[in-house]
Amino acid sequence: MTLHVCNDKITYFRGMKKITIYCGSRKGNSSVFEAGARALVHEMIRRDHSLVYGAGRVGLMGVIADEMLAAGKEVLGIIPQKLVDREVAHTGCTELIIVETMRDRKWLMAERGDGFIAMPGGIGTLEELFEIMTLNQLHYIQKPLALYNVNGYFDKLIDFLNHAMEEGFLYPEQEEMLIISDDPVDLLDQMSAYQPDGPRIGK
Repeated sequence: MTLHVCNDKITYFRGMKKITIYCGSRKGNSSVFEAGARALVHEMIRRDHSLVYGAGRVGLMGVIADEMLAAGKEVLGIIPQKLVDREVAHTGCTELIIVETMRDRKWLMAERGDGFIAMPGGIGTLEELFEIMTLNQLHYIQKPLALYNVNGYFDKLIDFLNHAMEEGFLYPEQEEMLIISDDPVDLLDQMSAYQPDGPRIGK
């Protein structure tokens, strides 16, 4: 079905059940990334979380969906029709929502998830990461956001964020909003302990 979303409804953290994961449509050049994805999903399964993701059947996206589905957990996939037409949609999702645009997809993923994890991925993953940072900053949402730093994948990005803060373009509070860990247990523990603390302003 096709949905039209992208409204300005403000959504808040009320406990973490559904986790939105952003990750690559490729598996990367090292098996460590797929192993890290499986480790994270197994911890999510242990905690009885469900998955919200971009509905891909390839790359790390396919890995996390297959693991969740094999364990009988709920998987909500959200994908634009254009990508369905390219035959990359995971038709085994518990629920598959087909939208018109990437913008619709991103907002619905932000609305449906109780928390967000960015795993190793490409420019789409980075775009989604920074969009959630911005939505949290501007108080459109208030939900935990984490970087799953498998094999130090995000180290240089973290360095850049520190650089942006030192140069006066990023408030320290904006960087502090990010939960960063390479350990799935620690990552999910920190997300579960998240406490909203009011609106952020600025760009």
